[in-house]
Amino acid sequence: MTLVEALGLLAGGLYMLVRTLVDGGDVTSGVTGGVTVIALGLIPLAAARGLWTQRSWSRGPAVITQILALPVAWQMLQTDGVIPYGIVLAALAVTGLVLLVNPATTEALGIRRPGQGA
Repeated sequence: MTLVEALGLLAGGLYMLVRTLVDGGDVTSGVTGGVTVIALGLIPLAAARGLWTQRSWSRGPAVITQILALPVAWQMLQTDGVIPYGIVLAALAVTGLVLLVNPATTEALGIRRPGQGA
């Protein structure tokens, strides 16, 4: 889930950059927005890599990414033309959260639950 979101952010940022350069709109805003979205895509990309290699630190950024995706999905659900994308994003975020807090995931990442001995 996290990798899909990261790839979506990276693609969206690249699209913003290309669209700004091709259409010749406000270059400063377009480039700043595109670079910002690409930078934001690097966080879930790093988290996805960490989850793939079973690094315990990766769950935090992955959970934060899923939580931040929920209000974005909500806004998309309120906007005509992007409602299907909002549904997909909401489904990815909720599924990602459920999987990330799953006890099997916690165990696989080597995260000890509160009260567990050292």
